Amino acid sequence: MKRDAVTLTDHRTGKSYDIDLADGAIPAIQLRQVKVSEDDFGLMTYDPAFQNTAACKSRITFIDGDKGILRYRGYPIEDLAEYSNFLEVSYLLVEEELPSKAQLEEWKREITSHTEVPEAIGKLCAAFPRDAHPMGILVSLLAALATAYPDARTVTCANSRRLQIMRLLGKVPVIGAYALRQITGQPIVEPDKNLSYTGNFLKMAFATGGAGHGRETFTPNPVLERALDTLFVLHADHEQNCSTSAMRNIGSSQADPFASMAGAAAALWGPLHGGANEAVLRMLGEIGSKDRIPEFIERVKAGETRLMGFGHRVYKNYDPRAKIIKQLADEVFDIQGVNPLLEIALELERIALSDDYFVTRKLYPNVDFYSGLIYQSMGFPVDFFPVLFAIGRAPGWLAQWNELMGDGEQKIARPRQLYLGEGVRGYDARG
Repeated sequence: MKRDAVTLTDHRTGKSYDIDLADGAIPAIQLRQVKVSEDDFGLMTYDPAFQNTAACKSRITFIDGDKGILRYRGYPIEDLAEYSNFLEVSYLLVEEELPSKAQLEEWKREITSHTEVPEAIGKLCAAFPRDAHPMGILVSLLAALATAYPDARTVTCANSRRLQIMRLLGKVPVIGAYALRQITGQPIVEPDKNLSYTGNFLKMAFATGGAGHGRETFTPNPVLERALDTLFVLHADHEQNCSTSAMRNIGSSQADPFASMAGAAAALWGPLHGGANEAVLRMLGEIGSKDRIPEFIERVKAGETRLMGFGHRVYKNYDPRAKIIKQLADEVFDIQGVNPLLEIALELERIALSDDYFVTRKLYPNVDFYSGLIYQSMGFPVDFFPVLFAIGRAPGWLAQWNELMGDGEQKIARPRQLYLGEGVRGYDARG
Protein backbone atom coordinates (compact mmCIF):
# COMPACT_ATOMS: atom_id res chain seq x y z
CA MET A 1 0.00 0.00 0.00
CA LYS A 2 1.33 3.40 -0.97
CA ARG A 3 2.36 5.43 2.07
CA ASP A 4 1.12 9.01 2.34
CA ALA A 5 4.43 10.53 3.38
CA VAL A 6 7.42 12.57 2.24
CA THR A 7 11.11 12.10 2.94
CA LEU A 8 13.19 15.07 4.04
CA THR A 9 16.98 15.01 3.83
CA ASP A 10 18.95 17.31 6.14
CA HIS A 11 22.15 18.10 4.23
CA ARG A 12 23.66 19.60 7.38
CA THR A 13 23.80 16.20 9.03
CA GLY A 14 23.15 13.75 6.18
CA LYS A 15 20.13 12.32 8.02
CA SER A 16 16.80 11.57 6.32
CA TYR A 17 13.38 11.73 7.94
CA ASP A 18 10.11 10.15 6.84
CA ILE A 19 7.24 12.54 7.59
CA ASP A 20 3.69 11.25 7.42
CA LEU A 21 1.21 13.64 5.84
CA ALA A 22 -2.11 14.55 7.45
CA ASP A 23 -4.89 15.30 4.95
CA GLY A 24 -2.23 16.06 2.35
CA ALA A 25 -0.27 18.51 4.51
CA ILE A 26 2.94 18.28 6.53
CA PRO A 27 2.18 18.49 10.26
CA ALA A 28 4.66 21.23 11.17
CA ILE A 29 5.25 19.77 14.64
CA GLN A 30 6.95 16.76 13.00
CA LEU A 31 9.75 19.03 11.80
CA ARG A 32 10.97 19.39 15.36
CA GLN A 33 12.67 16.01 15.04
CA VAL A 34 15.02 17.53 12.44
CA LYS A 35 17.95 18.64 14.64
CA VAL A 36 21.64 19.35 14.25
CA SER A 37 22.24 18.43 17.90
CA GLU A 38 20.28 17.43 20.98
CA ASP A 39 20.46 21.03 22.19
CA ASP A 40 18.79 22.20 19.00
CA PHE A 41 15.09 23.19 19.26
CA GLY A 42 14.37 21.48 15.95
CA LEU A 43 13.40 22.78 12.54
CA MET A 44 10.64 25.35 12.08
CA THR A 45 8.93 26.68 8.97
CA TYR A 46 9.08 30.40 8.18
CA ASP A 47 5.93 31.63 6.50
CA PRO A 48 5.29 35.37 6.93
CA ALA A 49 1.63 36.26 6.32
CA PHE A 50 0.75 32.51 6.29
CA GLN A 51 0.99 32.27 2.51
CA ASN A 52 1.31 28.47 2.55
CA THR A 53 0.39 27.40 6.08
CA ALA A 54 -2.87 25.73 7.11
CA ALA A 55 -3.63 26.84 10.67
CA CYS A 56 -6.84 24.82 10.99
CA LYS A 57 -9.06 22.19 9.43
CA SER A 58 -12.46 23.35 8.22
CA ARG A 59 -15.53 22.01 6.44
CA ILE A 60 -17.11 25.39 5.69
CA THR A 61 -15.69 27.05 2.58
CA PHE A 62 -13.74 25.73 -0.40
CA ILE A 63 -11.74 27.97 -2.73
CA ASP A 64 -9.74 27.04 -5.82
CA GLY A 65 -8.07 30.31 -6.72
CA ASP A 66 -6.57 29.08 -10.00
CA LYS A 67 -9.96 28.00 -11.33
CA GLY A 68 -11.99 30.83 -9.76
CA ILE A 69 -14.13 28.48 -7.62
CA LEU A 70 -15.89 29.43 -4.37
CA ARG A 71 -18.26 27.07 -2.55
CA TYR A 72 -20.04 27.23 0.81
CA ARG A 73 -20.45 23.71 2.27
CA GLY A 74 -20.09 22.37 -1.28
CA TYR A 75 -22.62 24.70 -2.93
CA PRO A 76 -21.25 26.91 -5.76
CA ILE A 77 -21.46 30.61 -4.96
CA GLU A 78 -23.13 31.21 -8.34
CA ASP A 79 -26.08 28.98 -7.37
CA LEU A 80 -26.42 30.48 -3.89
CA ALA A 81 -26.32 34.03 -5.26
CA GLU A 82 -29.04 33.26 -7.81
CA TYR A 83 -31.42 31.01 -5.88
CA SER A 84 -30.80 31.53 -2.16
CA ASN A 85 -30.95 34.44 0.27
CA PHE A 86 -28.74 35.68 3.06
CA LEU A 87 -30.59 34.10 5.98
CA GLU A 88 -30.69 30.73 4.21
CA VAL A 89 -26.96 30.95 3.49
CA SER A 90 -26.34 31.94 7.12
CA TYR A 91 -28.18 28.79 8.21
CA LEU A 92 -26.10 26.74 5.77
CA LEU A 93 -22.82 28.10 7.14
CA VAL A 94 -23.73 27.67 10.80
CA GLU A 95 -25.90 24.52 10.73
CA GLU A 96 -23.97 22.77 7.90
CA GLU A 97 -26.99 22.05 5.66
CA LEU A 98 -29.56 24.08 3.75
CA PRO A 99 -32.76 24.47 5.80
CA SER A 100 -36.21 23.19 5.01
CA LYS A 101 -38.91 25.84 4.67
CA ALA A 102 -39.99 25.27 8.29
CA GLN A 103 -36.41 25.40 9.56
CA LEU A 104 -35.79 28.64 7.69
CA GLU A 105 -38.91 30.23 9.15
CA GLU A 106 -37.84 29.22 12.67
CA TRP A 107 -34.30 30.48 11.99
CA LYS A 108 -35.68 33.86 10.93
CA ARG A 109 -37.98 34.00 13.97
CA GLU A 110 -35.12 33.27 16.35
CA ILE A 111 -32.81 35.85 14.83
CA THR A 112 -35.57 38.46 14.70
CA SER A 113 -36.25 37.90 18.41
CA HIS A 114 -32.70 39.05 19.15
CA THR A 115 -32.71 42.37 17.30
CA GLU A 116 -33.31 44.46 20.41
CA VAL A 117 -30.19 46.24 21.64
CA PRO A 118 -29.62 47.22 25.30
CA GLU A 119 -30.37 50.88 25.97
CA ALA A 120 -26.81 51.48 27.16
CA ILE A 121 -25.47 50.46 23.74
CA GLY A 122 -27.67 53.06 22.06
CA LYS A 123 -26.39 55.71 24.47
CA LEU A 124 -22.81 54.67 23.78
CA CYS A 125 -23.41 55.04 20.05
CA ALA A 126 -24.85 58.51 20.58
CA ALA A 127 -21.67 59.54 22.41
CA PHE A 128 -19.53 59.23 19.27
CA PRO A 129 -18.81 62.41 17.32
CA ARG A 130 -20.47 62.88 13.95
CA ASP A 131 -17.11 62.55 12.17
CA ALA A 132 -16.29 59.20 13.81
CA HIS A 133 -15.54 56.40 11.36
CA PRO A 134 -18.53 54.01 11.42
CA MET A 135 -16.23 50.98 11.68
CA GLY A 136 -14.79 52.44 14.87
CA ILE A 137 -18.34 52.69 16.20
CA LEU A 138 -19.17 49.12 15.11
CA VAL A 139 -16.05 47.65 16.70
CA SER A 140 -16.75 49.51 19.95
CA LEU A 141 -20.40 48.48 20.11
CA LEU A 142 -19.55 44.83 19.43
CA ALA A 143 -17.07 44.83 22.29
CA ALA A 144 -19.55 46.66 24.55
CA LEU A 145 -22.22 44.02 23.87
CA ALA A 146 -19.99 41.48 25.63
CA THR A 147 -20.62 43.32 28.89
CA ALA A 148 -24.38 42.94 28.44
CA TYR A 149 -24.26 39.15 28.03
CA PRO A 150 -21.85 37.61 30.56
CA ASP A 151 -23.24 34.15 29.74
CA ALA A 152 -21.50 34.47 26.36
CA ARG A 153 -18.25 33.53 28.07
CA THR A 154 -19.50 29.93 28.42
CA VAL A 155 -17.95 29.08 25.08
CA THR A 156 -17.52 25.36 25.73
CA CYS A 157 -21.31 24.85 25.87
CA ALA A 158 -22.84 24.20 22.44
CA ASN A 159 -26.26 25.52 23.48
CA SER A 160 -24.73 28.74 24.79
CA ARG A 161 -22.73 29.17 21.58
CA ARG A 162 -25.88 28.84 19.51
CA LEU A 163 -27.63 31.48 21.60
CA GLN A 164 -24.77 33.91 21.07
CA ILE A 165 -24.85 33.22 17.32
CA MET A 166 -28.55 34.14 17.27
CA ARG A 167 -27.87 37.28 19.30
CA LEU A 168 -25.07 38.43 17.05
CA LEU A 169 -26.85 37.71 13.77
CA GLY A 170 -29.81 39.67 15.15
CA LYS A 171 -27.83 42.61 16.46
CA VAL A 172 -24.99 43.19 13.98
CA PRO A 173 -27.19 44.87 11.31
CA VAL A 174 -28.95 46.85 14.04
CA ILE A 175 -25.78 48.35 15.50
CA GLY A 176 -24.49 48.83 11.95
CA ALA A 177 -27.58 50.94 11.23
CA TYR A 178 -27.06 52.76 14.55
CA ALA A 179 -23.57 53.72 13.38
CA LEU A 180 -24.92 55.03 10.08
CA ARG A 181 -27.63 57.12 11.78
CA GLN A 182 -25.03 58.57 14.14
CA ILE A 183 -22.63 59.77 11.44
CA THR A 184 -25.48 61.17 9.33
CA GLY A 185 -27.09 62.94 12.28
CA GLN A 186 -30.35 60.99 12.06
CA PRO A 187 -32.37 59.58 14.98
CA ILE A 188 -32.31 55.82 15.47
CA VAL A 189 -35.02 53.76 13.78
CA GLU A 190 -35.91 50.63 15.69
CA PRO A 191 -36.10 47.19 13.99
CA ASP A 192 -39.20 46.23 12.05
CA LYS A 193 -39.92 42.53 12.53
CA ASN A 194 -42.37 42.47 9.64
CA LEU A 195 -39.61 43.02 7.09
CA SER A 196 -36.97 40.67 5.77
CA TYR A 197 -33.51 40.65 7.34
CA THR A 198 -32.08 42.91 4.63
CA GLY A 199 -35.28 44.94 4.24
CA ASN A 200 -35.24 45.71 7.96
CA PHE A 201 -31.64 46.90 7.72
CA LEU A 202 -32.51 49.18 4.78
CA LYS A 203 -35.39 50.67 6.78
CA MET A 204 -33.19 51.25 9.82
CA ALA A 205 -30.60 52.85 7.54
CA PHE A 206 -32.78 55.11 5.39
CA ALA A 207 -36.28 55.61 6.88
CA THR A 208 -37.14 59.19 7.69
CA GLY A 209 -39.65 60.66 10.09
CA GLY A 210 -37.59 61.23 13.19
CA ALA A 211 -39.72 59.46 15.80
CA GLY A 212 -37.03 56.87 16.36
CA HIS A 213 -39.50 54.14 17.30
CA GLY A 214 -39.81 52.24 14.04
CA ARG A 215 -43.16 53.78 13.12
CA GLU A 216 -41.86 55.44 9.96
CA THR A 217 -43.43 54.29 6.72
CA PHE A 218 -40.73 52.70 4.59
CA THR A 219 -40.95 50.10 1.87
CA PRO A 220 -37.61 48.84 0.58
CA ASN A 221 -37.26 48.81 -3.19
CA PRO A 222 -37.33 45.05 -4.01
CA VAL A 223 -34.53 45.34 -6.59
CA LEU A 224 -32.22 47.15 -4.17
CA GLU A 225 -33.20 44.82 -1.32
CA ARG A 226 -32.38 41.76 -3.41
CA ALA A 227 -29.12 43.30 -4.64
CA LEU A 228 -27.93 44.07 -1.11
CA ASP A 229 -29.03 40.64 0.10
CA THR A 230 -26.99 39.06 -2.70
CA LEU A 231 -23.96 41.16 -1.78
CA PHE A 232 -24.31 39.87 1.79
CA VAL A 233 -24.37 36.30 0.40
CA LEU A 234 -21.19 36.94 -1.58
CA HIS A 235 -19.43 38.28 1.51
CA ALA A 236 -20.73 35.64 3.94
CA ASP A 237 -17.50 33.63 4.20
CA HIS A 238 -14.19 33.39 2.44
CA GLU A 239 -12.06 30.77 4.14
CA GLN A 240 -9.14 31.87 6.37
CA ASN A 241 -8.85 35.52 5.39
CA CYS A 242 -7.36 38.15 7.72
CA SER A 243 -10.53 38.90 9.70
CA THR A 244 -11.63 35.25 9.94
CA SER A 245 -8.16 34.29 11.14
CA ALA A 246 -8.45 37.06 13.73
CA MET A 247 -11.83 35.65 14.83
CA ARG A 248 -10.29 32.20 15.24
CA ASN A 249 -7.10 33.44 16.91
CA ILE A 250 -8.98 35.50 19.49
CA GLY A 251 -11.54 32.74 19.96
CA SER A 252 -8.76 30.21 20.59
CA SER A 253 -8.15 31.90 23.97
CA GLN A 254 -11.84 31.15 24.74
CA ALA A 255 -12.74 34.83 24.57
CA ASP A 256 -16.48 35.33 24.10
CA PRO A 257 -17.78 35.74 20.52
CA PHE A 258 -18.64 39.43 20.97
CA ALA A 259 -15.02 40.24 21.80
CA SER A 260 -13.78 37.89 19.08
CA MET A 261 -16.02 39.53 16.50
CA ALA A 262 -14.90 43.00 17.60
CA GLY A 263 -11.35 41.89 16.79
CA ALA A 264 -12.43 40.39 13.48
CA ALA A 265 -14.22 43.62 12.54
CA ALA A 266 -11.11 45.62 13.47
CA ALA A 267 -9.08 43.43 11.09
CA LEU A 268 -11.71 43.90 8.39
CA TRP A 269 -11.44 47.68 8.72
CA GLY A 270 -8.04 47.86 6.99
CA PRO A 271 -7.82 49.13 3.39
CA LEU A 272 -6.20 45.86 2.26
CA HIS A 273 -9.26 43.90 3.47
CA GLY A 274 -12.79 45.17 4.06
CA GLY A 275 -11.82 48.75 3.36
CA ALA A 276 -10.69 47.89 -0.15
CA ASN A 277 -13.96 48.85 -1.87
CA GLU A 278 -13.78 52.21 -0.10
CA ALA A 279 -10.24 52.56 -1.48
CA VAL A 280 -11.49 51.68 -4.99
CA LEU A 281 -14.00 54.54 -4.93
CA ARG A 282 -11.35 56.97 -3.76
CA MET A 283 -9.01 55.73 -6.51
CA LEU A 284 -11.67 56.20 -9.21
CA GLY A 285 -12.40 59.66 -7.85
CA GLU A 286 -8.72 60.58 -7.97
CA ILE A 287 -8.42 59.38 -11.58
CA GLY A 288 -11.35 61.65 -12.37
CA SER A 289 -11.85 60.94 -16.06
CA LYS A 290 -11.23 58.27 -18.71
CA ASP A 291 -8.49 60.25 -20.42
CA ARG A 292 -6.37 60.16 -17.25
CA ILE A 293 -6.41 56.36 -17.00
CA PRO A 294 -3.25 55.74 -19.14
CA GLU A 295 -1.29 58.13 -16.91
CA PHE A 296 -2.60 56.32 -13.82
CA ILE A 297 -1.69 52.92 -15.28
CA GLU A 298 1.89 54.09 -15.85
CA ARG A 299 2.11 55.27 -12.25
CA VAL A 300 0.95 51.83 -11.10
CA LYS A 301 3.62 50.14 -13.21
CA ALA A 302 6.25 52.49 -11.78
CA GLY A 303 5.25 51.51 -8.26
CA GLU A 304 4.06 55.03 -7.41
CA THR A 305 0.51 53.96 -6.58
CA ARG A 306 -1.64 50.82 -6.33
CA LEU A 307 -4.42 49.51 -8.53
CA MET A 308 -7.12 48.90 -5.93
CA GLY A 309 -9.79 46.27 -6.58
CA PHE A 310 -7.49 44.11 -8.72
CA GLY A 311 -5.65 40.98 -7.65
CA HIS A 312 -6.23 38.67 -4.72
CA ARG A 313 -4.06 36.57 -2.45
CA VAL A 314 -6.03 33.44 -3.37
CA TYR A 315 -7.62 34.07 -6.78
CA LYS A 316 -5.27 33.91 -9.76
CA ASN A 317 -8.29 34.02 -12.02
CA TYR A 318 -11.38 36.24 -12.21
CA ASP A 319 -12.94 36.41 -8.73
CA PRO A 320 -16.28 34.55 -9.15
CA ARG A 321 -17.94 37.07 -6.83
CA ALA A 322 -16.84 39.95 -9.05
CA LYS A 323 -18.68 38.48 -12.04
CA ILE A 324 -21.92 38.32 -10.04
CA ILE A 325 -21.48 41.83 -8.64
CA LYS A 326 -20.92 43.27 -12.10
CA GLN A 327 -24.33 41.90 -13.12
CA LEU A 328 -25.91 43.30 -9.93
CA ALA A 329 -24.50 46.71 -10.76
CA ASP A 330 -26.61 46.94 -13.92
CA GLU A 331 -29.79 46.13 -11.97
CA VAL A 332 -29.04 48.75 -9.31
CA PHE A 333 -28.09 51.42 -11.84
CA ASP A 334 -31.38 50.84 -13.69
CA ILE A 335 -33.13 51.95 -10.50
CA GLN A 336 -30.74 54.54 -9.07
CA GLY A 337 -29.16 55.87 -12.25
CA VAL A 338 -25.65 55.14 -13.49
CA ASN A 339 -22.88 55.93 -11.05
CA PRO A 340 -20.69 58.57 -12.76
CA LEU A 341 -17.57 56.61 -11.78
CA LEU A 342 -18.77 53.50 -13.66
CA GLU A 343 -17.43 54.74 -17.01
CA ILE A 344 -13.96 55.13 -15.47
CA ALA A 345 -14.19 51.71 -13.81
CA LEU A 346 -15.20 49.93 -17.03
CA GLU A 347 -12.41 51.56 -19.03
CA LEU A 348 -9.87 50.86 -16.30
CA GLU A 349 -10.91 47.20 -16.26
CA ARG A 350 -10.72 46.99 -20.07
CA ILE A 351 -7.23 48.44 -20.22
CA ALA A 352 -5.91 46.41 -17.28
CA LEU A 353 -7.24 43.11 -18.69
CA SER A 354 -5.55 43.76 -22.03
CA ASP A 355 -2.21 44.92 -20.63
CA ASP A 356 0.51 42.25 -20.37
CA TYR A 357 1.80 43.84 -17.15
CA PHE A 358 -1.43 42.95 -15.33
CA VAL A 359 -2.28 39.79 -17.27
CA THR A 360 1.08 38.12 -16.57
CA ARG A 361 0.69 38.98 -12.88
CA LYS A 362 -2.83 37.49 -12.92
CA LEU A 363 -4.37 40.71 -11.62
CA TYR A 364 -8.10 40.38 -12.25
CA PRO A 365 -10.96 42.43 -10.74
CA ASN A 366 -11.94 41.19 -7.30
CA VAL A 367 -15.08 41.50 -5.19
CA ASP A 368 -14.21 45.05 -4.15
CA PHE A 369 -13.93 46.60 -7.60
CA TYR A 370 -17.66 46.99 -8.34
CA SER A 371 -19.26 46.55 -4.89
CA GLY A 372 -18.38 50.08 -3.82
CA LEU A 373 -20.08 51.54 -6.90
CA ILE A 374 -23.27 49.69 -5.95
CA TYR A 375 -23.13 50.75 -2.31
CA GLN A 376 -22.57 54.37 -3.27
CA SER A 377 -25.46 54.28 -5.75
CA MET A 378 -27.72 52.95 -2.99
CA GLY A 379 -26.91 56.00 -0.90
CA PHE A 380 -24.40 54.61 1.58
CA PRO A 381 -21.50 56.91 2.53
CA VAL A 382 -18.12 55.70 1.31
CA ASP A 383 -16.67 55.20 4.80
CA PHE A 384 -19.66 52.99 5.67
CA PHE A 385 -18.75 50.33 3.11
CA PRO A 386 -16.68 48.18 5.55
CA VAL A 387 -19.68 48.03 7.90
CA LEU A 388 -21.74 46.51 5.10
CA PHE A 389 -18.95 43.99 4.56
CA ALA A 390 -19.01 43.15 8.30
CA ILE A 391 -22.78 42.57 8.28
CA GLY A 392 -22.38 40.15 5.39
CA ARG A 393 -19.35 38.40 6.90
CA ALA A 394 -20.93 37.91 10.36
CA PRO A 395 -22.36 34.39 9.72
CA GLY A 396 -19.02 33.23 8.31
CA TRP A 397 -17.13 34.55 11.33
CA LEU A 398 -19.61 32.83 13.64
CA ALA A 399 -19.56 29.54 11.74
CA GLN A 400 -15.76 29.53 11.82
CA TRP A 401 -15.73 30.41 15.54
CA ASN A 402 -18.28 27.69 16.33
CA GLU A 403 -16.27 25.14 14.33
CA LEU A 404 -13.14 26.16 16.24
CA MET A 405 -14.87 25.72 19.59
CA GLY A 406 -15.92 22.19 18.64
CA ASP A 407 -12.49 21.17 17.38
CA GLY A 408 -10.76 19.08 20.03
CA GLU A 409 -7.39 19.40 18.27
CA GLN A 410 -7.32 23.20 18.35
CA LYS A 411 -5.20 24.89 21.03
CA ILE A 412 -4.66 28.56 21.78
CA ALA A 413 -3.04 30.25 18.78
CA ARG A 414 0.63 30.89 19.48
CA PRO A 415 2.94 31.18 16.44
CA ARG A 416 6.70 30.75 16.76
CA GLN A 417 9.22 33.36 15.64
CA LEU A 418 12.69 33.54 14.18
CA TYR A 419 14.68 35.56 16.70
CA LEU A 420 17.23 37.79 14.95
CA GLY A 421 18.14 40.04 17.86
CA GLU A 422 21.19 40.24 20.09
CA GLY A 423 22.56 37.28 22.02
CA VAL A 424 23.08 37.43 25.75
CA ARG A 425 24.54 40.78 26.85
CA GLY A 426 26.03 41.88 30.14
CA TYR A 427 24.44 44.86 31.84
CA ASP A 428 26.88 47.73 32.41
CA ALA A 429 25.56 49.63 35.43
CA ARG A 430 25.69 53.39 34.92
CA GLY A 431 26.96 55.62 37.68
